[in-house]
Parts: sequence; C-alpha cells; structure tokens
Amino acid sequence: MEPRLVGPGPYRATRLWNDTIELFRSGMPLRKHRCHFKSYERCFTASEAVDWLHRLLRHNQNFSPEVTRAQTVQLLKKFLKNHVIEDIKGRWGKEDFEDNYHLYRFPPFSPLKPYPQRPLFRKEIITFPNWDDIEKDTFQEHIPVKQIMLNSEMWFKRHSIAIGEVSTCRLVHRQRLTEANIEEIWKSMTLSHLQKILGLESLEDVLDTKLVNSKHIIQNVYHVNKQRVVILNDKSKDLPHWVLSAMKCLANWPRCPDLKQPTYLGFERDVFRTIADYYGHIEEPLLTFQFFDIFVSVLGLLQEETSAIEALQVCCLLLPPENRRKVQLLITMMARISINKDLPPLCDTAGTRTLMVQTFSRSVLRSKDEVDLDELLAAKLVSFLMDNYQKILNVPCALKAAIEEHVAHLQRVQIKYPGTDTDAAIPAPSFCHQISTDEFECQKTNGFQEPLASLLEEITKDTKMSVKEKKKKLKRFQKSYPDVYKERFPTPESEAVLFPEKSKRKPMLLMWAFKKPFQPFQRTRSFRM
Repeated sequence: MEPRLVGPGPYRATRLWNDTIELFRSGMPLRKHRCHFKSYERCFTASEAVDWLHRLLRHNQNFSPEVTRAQTVQLLKKFLKNHVIEDIKGRWGKEDFEDNYHLYRFPPFSPLKPYPQRPLFRKEIITFPNWDDIEKDTFQEHIPVKQIMLNSEMWFKRHSIAIGEVSTCRLVHRQRLTEANIEEIWKSMTLSHLQKILGLESLEDVLDTKLVNSKHIIQNVYHVNKQRVVILNDKSKDLPHWVLSAMKCLANWPRCPDLKQPTYLGFERDVFRTIADYYGHIEEPLLTFQFFDIFVSVLGLLQEETSAIEALQVCCLLLPPENRRKVQLLITMMARISINKDLPPLCDTAGTRTLMVQTFSRSVLRSKDEVDLDELLAAKLVSFLMDNYQKILNVPCALKAAIEEHVAHLQRVQIKYPGTDTDAAIPAPSFCHQISTDEFECQKTNGFQEPLASLLEEITKDTKMSVKEKKKKLKRFQKSYPDVYKERFPTPESEAVLFPEKSKRKPMLLMWAFKKPFQPFQRTRSFRM
C-alpha cells in the first residue's frame, strides 16, 4: 500500500492518522520472535517498529524528510495509548513505549478514528415564473431560500430603460459605509478568498468563522513597519525586551546591535536556550488553538507551492496582531540562524535547521488536546514557513487591492434613471444571517405565495390580452399552482366574472321575411311549344 497525498479539507489530521495506521498495519514486517524461552508468532520489536515507521514517515509526502527518530517514538507511544498496537501480553493504554527490544503486536481490530458527522445543509434556490414561463409550460416546483426571501415588489421590477428611450438621469450619493460595514466586508471577502484557494465548498469544518476578528485582519494589513512587521497598539502584548534582544543577537550574529555584555565560549548557546525556554513555556501556540484545523488543511497544498504560500498568507492575516508579530519575528530568526555559516553550532547532536524545527515547532502549532500527529504536522509547517517566510509573512497585495476596490465601488456616486428604483437612500450592504427552523418552515410555506398571487392578478387585469390567450394562461396557471388559483377564484362564479357572457342574437328565420307562407319552388314548363 503506497502512501498517498492527503489534500486540504475537513478533518485532515484525522484522515492522516487513519492513513498512517493503515500503512503501518499493512506494511510492518511481522515474524516469529522468542522472549523468555517462549516463542511468539506475528510480532515485532519496538526498535523494528521505530526503524520501519521512521523510514515510512521520512518518505511520505504528507510529512517531512526532517522527521526525527524521537518524533517517531512519540508517535508509537500514541499508537500504544490508542490501542493501535499492544504488547505481547495484550497490554496497552497505560504502558510506556521505548526504543528497545520489547515485543509488540497488532490487535485483531485496529481502532481507526471515526469522522465527525457533518450537519446537512440544503442548498435551495428560489425562482418565480413569469409570463414566458407560462407560455412555454415550464412550471416547476419552487422552493424558497432558507435565509433570504425576495420582496414581490422588487421581483416585478423590469429594466427601466428600453433601447432608444434614454431618460434624464441624476446622480445619487450613496450612504457612507460605517466602520462596521467595512470590517464585515474585509472579513467576508478574506474568508471567501481563502475558501477559493483551498477549493472547499465551505470553511465550516476547518474554521469557526465566528471567532475570526475583522479588526485583526485590518490591523495586520495596514499597521506595519518598513520591515512589514506588525506594529502593536498595546505594547504590553509585545515580547519582553530581553527576549527581543536575544533574538536580534542570534539573527544578526556576529553583528549584535543590542549586545553590551562581553561574550564568552558557549555564549550563543546560552542565548539560544534563553529564547527556547521563553517560547517553551507559552500556554497557547502562536498560531492559536482555534486556527489549528485551517493551518493543517493548508498543509495539503504544499505540493502546489504557489497555492500553499497564498493560503498561508491569508491564514496569517487571521491571527491576533500580537501573535502575527511574534510569528514574524520567530520564523525570521529561525530562517536566518539556519543559513548563518558564521554562527557556531548550537547543538552537538543535531544540525542547526533540525534543531530549530525540533525546538520551536510545538510553540508554533499544536492542537489543544495534543493528540494524533501534532508534532509531525507542526514540523512540516515550520519547515515550509522557514523556506518561504519572506513571501508568506507579506500582506497579499491582490486581496488587499480587491477589497479596497470593492469598498470604493460601494461608495461611488450612482447614476439613477427615473423609475429604475425607489428614491430612498441606498442602504448599507447587508449580509445573510441564520434563521430559526420555525421561521424557515414558515417562509417555505408562505414565502412564494404572494409573488404568485401578484402574477395571477396581473394576468387577470391585462386588458391588452385577448380573451382566448388569457383563458389559456389561466388554465396553465391553475394546473401548475392550484392552491394559489383556488384562493383567488374559490367558486366558478368568481371565475365567470372575468368573462361575462354576451347576449347571443338569434338568427332571423327566412320565412319571417315573407308575409305569405313560403311556397315550394315549382318547376316551370318548358318554353318549347
């Protein structure tokens, strides 16, 4: 069973967990082992499992070649805790897994994680027939939209200007958008853009949109310095001064602008441990718990580098400004340290890049429950951030320009023609909102009755329509919408009012034209003598 790429979408972490379990169970070599003078069939040692799974993860495109053996051991501990494997005596859960020669086996049934049940959302479209529909006899059942009901008066409006009948126009100044309107536009357009990049039908399963703060997006876009790092309004939320100084020291090594104390052998390692200790004790990762699923979903796009960079640009805009600033500073420092050949080695057992990923990945991304493949997914994301930080931590210019253009369009002066619309001021843009089930059922039942009744009334009052054509249309309307028709014409008498009977003039009999009774025609005699 070959590893397959798990793309973006809902429950990606769960899908990766289940795929990894299936690959492990189907590919892990099982053989006979002997322990304490007893033989056991179809089992494997802990070290064999670590070797095989480590090789699998390193060559799996869903993970990173930088997966370490220690991370593989951590994953096997989770396998043992979740009864993916068990020791040779059938114990699991509370047992600890170590990289040794202890024997393990697969249980008879592997507990793959079930996917959460997604709520069912009906996509319903409201349509109303017009006269052309009646003539073509194309009536169909019409279902109302759950969230928006159309006004019958607005529905009957036609295009105001016919060709060759241009009327005098006037300029109407639109209402100025409020700050709340602009914030809502930024939020909705940003989320729509992210949804389009990920290719998802909805973001509901990967992101709780109610937790997205539009003010954070706007501040992350506009409140930046020359280095494009976010400027915080509240300085108390910034990194401590000593942490900033330590990060600048290593990021600019050996040129340390804030360094005042003399250096000594191993000084850079002590500075690094100071930074690592600070980030290791933060309660919540920099990418926050609430955005864990959306960042994991983006990992499915890493094979398409351009799309992944664009998606991460948008995701990082959703972060609180203090978190975005800390991510910018940390990832920039990590990337510079990894390529700095002048910096002495910070660890004797691991390379500088691997050390960066292992040390800070948990501080950047992890789930609230810290289960499944958190460490591996975080390592892959951090590696990608380090390689593309200059692009990812930039503001997406195309999105910014699109939103600014849309806001400007809504505030432009509008050309109005007489009769094209009401003279009322144009309201601020409104957005869909969820309604209750009872209200939806009420709208479903009664929402389209009024427009249909208006259409029927318009047919009956059309004086330019011939009687024959009117009867034809009414007959088809009655066939398609019997309830609406019956409400308007409950009795045959009410329907007969539309077509009053004309007094029929009896034909005058031919015999009435003569005073004498009609005599049959007699054959004349021949003129021949």
